[in-house]
Amino acid sequence: MTQKAIEISNVTKKFKQAEYNAVDNVNLTIDEGEFITILGSSGSGKTTLLKIINKLYEPNEGTIKLFGEDIAHVDSVQLRRSIGYVIQQIGLFPHMTIAENVATAPKLLKWNKKAIHERVDDLLNLVGLNPSDFKDRYPSELSGGQQQRIGLARALAVDPKIMLMDEPLGAVDAITRLHLQDELLRIHGGLQKTFLLVTHDINEAFKLGNRIVIMNEGKVCQFDTPKNIVANPADEFVSSLIESSRNQGKFWEGLG
Repeated sequence: MTQKAIEISNVTKKFKQAEYNAVDNVNLTIDEGEFITILGSSGSGKTTLLKIINKLYEPNEGTIKLFGEDIAHVDSVQLRRSIGYVIQQIGLFPHMTIAENVATAPKLLKWNKKAIHERVDDLLNLVGLNPSDFKDRYPSELSGGQQQRIGLARALAVDPKIMLMDEPLGAVDAITRLHLQDELLRIHGGLQKTFLLVTHDINEAFKLGNRIVIMNEGKVCQFDTPKNIVANPADEFVSSLIESSRNQGKFWEGLG
């Protein structure tokens, strides 16, 4: 029987002096091993929801359970060390080598040197970077796409069951972005972890997610498979997203 990885129940978040709820009564159940994309325009609440799951924000109402455990009762630092978290800015430490960056969490958890060395090599291979070529380099010596791969490797270092990714490919060029999307699908397929990826790119959301959360003004408009969303859009906002993507396709067809 498939285990529930994430259960979000009646979660609401309102920031001080804000007129509207950033996240408004959200309910989602995500099974272990799913690749979920969260799609929405700027200000839709998708990043706020991700940060609530990672306890960077506390909700005003509602509960979140990870594998059946209410995160309200879990130490915030302990929780974050058990979750992989990747952001657009990557945040690699510039004064550390690539190996040292990837080893950040294992060192905090006091792994022995041999285990850390083996884990770094395994992860660099996993993200498609030869350890002998890359582990002694510094972040400034890498391209944006390579840095993003290192950010992903670092997030996977302590073998988290859940990976949270906030616009992880937003800062790379279009060709690199497509390659990294393929890499994410390959890595997810090999690891069978639960991935949540926030994006404002409809093509990326539909390519990567086995199910998609579509958000607007803090609310979940629809949560379903790509095929079902296209066949039965839940409201006008979802319909407009699909239509905008179709219009882009027509533009390229016209150039052909």
